[in-house]
Amino acid sequence: MYETIQTLHSYLAYVALAILFLAVANAISGLIAKRVFNMEKDLRLSLFALILCHIQLLVGLLLYFISPSGLNAIQEFGMGGLTSAARLLAVEHPFINIVAIVLITVGWSRHKKFMEGAKKFKSISIFYGLGLLLILSRIPWAQWFN
Repeated sequence: MYETIQTLHSYLAYVALAILFLAVANAISGLIAKRVFNMEKDLRLSLFALILCHIQLLVGLLLYFISPSGLNAIQEFGMGGLTSAARLLAVEHPFINIVAIVLITVGWSRHKKFMEGAKKFKSISIFYGLGLLLILSRIPWAQWFN
């Protein structure tokens, strides 16, 4: 079961990152071009990115708590005894990605309060963009390329 959830978490990450990148690029292009916020395309793309990121977070948290090495390594070695790779997986990756999902959620919530398209695009581009940068900063790249 652990391997199945880990595989799901890995493949879903590609999809979530791609959609999140598209949502950020769409918001930045809409802001630059001064487009009207389209409820069909712009809203759905931003909402789909939000939903996929939340699903990815839930799968990741499930994986974290059923992992044979996640919490056990912290309990066994303490924070000072972890290697940098183990610390990334046990602490940094989950914490920073939770912060990133919170930022994405704040961006979604803020955009709903505005009526003008420019403000909607600005909210989504800033908060989704910050979330994307945080997620990219804590991906265990060594595992992705193996």
